[in-house]
Amino acid sequence: MNIEQTIEILKNGGTILYPTDTIWGIGCDATNEAACQKILDLKNRPTDKSFIVLMDSIAMLEKYVPEFNEICYELLEIAENPLTLIYPSAKGLAPSVLAKDGSVGIRITKDPTCLKLIRSLKKPIVSTSANLSGTPSPTAFDAIDTKIKKGVNAVLELRLEEKMSNPSQIIRIALDGTIEILRK
Repeated sequence: MNIEQTIEILKNGGTILYPTDTIWGIGCDATNEAACQKILDLKNRPTDKSFIVLMDSIAMLEKYVPEFNEICYELLEIAENPLTLIYPSAKGLAPSVLAKDGSVGIRITKDPTCLKLIRSLKKPIVSTSANLSGTPSPTAFDAIDTKIKKGVNAVLELRLEEKMSNPSQIIRIALDGTIEILRK
């Protein structure tokens, strides 16, 4: 499908398979609990595992994350590679997007395709690896399990031949500014 059709599917609560700024991902409207549940079911993912959410800007981040330490601005500004920050809490996102402790992983993407999806939807989107739970994350479209390809409502057919990079670095930031590196 093309990007305009994919956006309509997102707006209507559907799930998509799409190239992100890191690896191939499964996505949906991060504020739509029913859509998030579809992804959990498709991946056979435990409900206690949260999702990463992609946003288009710090302004969008501030809308969904009520409070975070100032160091987050600095980390986002100096990051050369995709960086997911774990914030202590969020509001307005689907409950299954959040971890048990209420925290949420958010990445402000610079990828043009992801930006177009987010800006057209006017909401953040889920970005979880396009694999079945417990299997390796695919770095190429051909490596994605057929169950995933057939289980989403749309496949965004862009960059099908491109080998994707590794997942993002993940850093947890406490309100007091304490930093914990979870994935390099």
